[in-house]
Amino acid sequence: MISPPTFLDVVLQQWAAILEAHEKLAPQDCYLHWEELKQRAKPEGISHEVWWAALKLARTAKLRPIALFDREKRPFKFNIPDGLIEILHRLDHGGSETEIRPEEFDRFYASALLEESIASARLAGATTNYAVAKEMLRNGQRPRERSEQMILNQHLALQRVWNWQDRELSPERIFELHRCITAGTLDKPETAGRFRQDGEDSPIIDAAEGVQYEPPPAGELPRRMELMCAFANGQAPDFFLHPIIRAIVLHFWLAYDRPFCDGNGRIARTLFRWAVLRQNYPRLGCISISDVLLQAPARYARVFLHTETDDNDLTYFILHQAEVIRAAERALHDRVVRKTNELQEAKKKLLGLAELNPRQQAVIEHALRKPDTRYLIAGHQRSHGVTHQTARDDLFDLTQRELLVAGKEGRRYLFRAPQDLPRRLQSIAGPRRTKPTSMSDELPTALL
Repeated sequence: MISPPTFLDVVLQQWAAILEAHEKLAPQDCYLHWEELKQRAKPEGISHEVWWAALKLARTAKLRPIALFDREKRPFKFNIPDGLIEILHRLDHGGSETEIRPEEFDRFYASALLEESIASARLAGATTNYAVAKEMLRNGQRPRERSEQMILNQHLALQRVWNWQDRELSPERIFELHRCITAGTLDKPETAGRFRQDGEDSPIIDAAEGVQYEPPPAGELPRRMELMCAFANGQAPDFFLHPIIRAIVLHFWLAYDRPFCDGNGRIARTLFRWAVLRQNYPRLGCISISDVLLQAPARYARVFLHTETDDNDLTYFILHQAEVIRAAERALHDRVVRKTNELQEAKKKLLGLAELNPRQQAVIEHALRKPDTRYLIAGHQRSHGVTHQTARDDLFDLTQRELLVAGKEGRRYLFRAPQDLPRRLQSIAGPRRTKPTSMSDELPTALL
């Protein structure tokens, strides 16, 4: 007679099936949430619950805690799956094989600031058309309504954190950011630059997911922000934490604590940018994570819920944000390649373009594709991240070369391409013309 299998035999048989099924998962599937896992076809011979238990057991052994706690004082934890290691490695080595030339860094950084400002504000509810918002920022126009004000505020906040790269984060700086981001947009202006108070911490209800999230009590916020700043400044935890993971967790931390009545998401995304710049990842200053998040905002909200509903496992959010960064990096790569190819093609076809500096080349290349565009000194300044005087010199030099036509609208100078720009480009090779010495010499061509 054959003896019946022992309990250990059954467990081992089942565990072998579990491990076999686990090995067949793609790296990203190893962090499926239960809500996603139960929709998958389960491995033969085991239940979804057993499969889930096996995955949880494999994760739990590697989880590392941080000093962020939920309302029940349970810590948030994370681990680093293999797929995440690969992404971090690529980002450590520049993200892609396409380099940004030093002389063009300001241009791509300024462009990313525009993209991030618009997308981050739109994630928060701004409804301004993208083209309108971009023109407003580039031309320095005053906001006409609340959505435009939100976009301008975000742009000013992102400019501010560029100057904070060598400074530590503090509650005072976060309050300063909040005042900047919410200026002129709050229903209750008195809530700007201060913690939310008792009675202002209403729960957030996600009807689609059937989950209610209650932020930490208002009385805990001062201490929680102190811990967050210590984390952001590298004073915790007591083990090595990759800088990009630190930046991602900082993003989650502020959004989770929700210290303000409004603007928490925008500040969280702004602090991510501060963190990567401070940790010497300047290339990540040339990407827009919000532009990627805006393409799937429901997924962005869902990973917060997955973290909060699965034992405070931050790995969901970290993996999602790492993929967002990688997608934004690919978009930057494509943009660099496209702009480089466009400029090289223009150089091949149009003699003398190499006489111009990269900013001027960008204007002329753009004017060739969109000849009806009007250029402003303030817009050129913002597009390339240069001083007003440098932007002014660029455009007036192009006017002196007769590659732009200058005019005025009120007190502002406007510049546009002449109709025969391609022909004129054939004759610009040679010595540079003398810069104008007086205002009367600045308009060699007819006013618009």
